[in-house]
Amino acid sequence: MGLLENFSSGLFIIQSVIFLILLFVLGKFAWKPILTALNEREVSIQDAINQAKLAKEEVANLKADNERIIREAKTERDAILKEARELKDKIVGEAKDLAKSEGDKMIEQAKQSINAEKNAAMADIKNQIGSLSVEIAETILKQKLDNADAHNALVEKIINKSNLN
Repeated sequence: MGLLENFSSGLFIIQSVIFLILLFVLGKFAWKPILTALNEREVSIQDAINQAKLAKEEVANLKADNERIIREAKTERDAILKEARELKDKIVGEAKDLAKSEGDKMIEQAKQSINAEKNAAMADIKNQIGSLSVEIAETILKQKLDNADAHNALVEKIINKSNLN
């Protein structure tokens, strides 16, 4: 109750007028800059939030693009590897075929060479046998035809054979 006893209406009015003047001065000079600063701060925060959202979306898009690019690269890599395997198999197959063909040619040439050498050897043997036979026949005839009677008998025998045939 001590507060009500010391109450002075003049003091109350002066304090009220000072308070209203203070509110007016603050409203005129301080509130506008403070509110402007707050609005600017709010706008900058909202811009930062929007930019963060855009950056997040951009990161998500980049991540999706990177994943797509990686998938495409893997697909392309697989295709290149498949093509390389097919090319390797083709080259190996062609090399095998060529080697088989060359081997067959070499075997055929060897067979022909062996046959030619065999025929040449047979002809040489025949010639040697023929020469040897002629030498043997010569030697035998010389021994048998040393006398004239044997010579005449052989000639008659050959003539008789000729007439019969």
